[in-house]
Amino acid sequence: MPASVKFLTVAEVATTMRVSKMTVYRLVHGGELEAVRVGRSFRVPESAVEEYLRKSYFQAG
Repeated sequence: MPASVKFLTVAEVATTMRVSKMTVYRLVHGGELEAVRVGRSFRVPESAVEEYLRKSYFQAG
């Protein structure tokens, strides 16, 4: 990964996605959302959040 990658905390991802922190942890542990473990916490690349949301869109109607 390039040095210009911006990492977000689980709380920041939860706020961005408007879900609970537990939902973000489930996505990380389930392999649906890429994350890096730093000590006892996780950091999620901003690009991984954007990709997850892009893949999650569906056409309603």
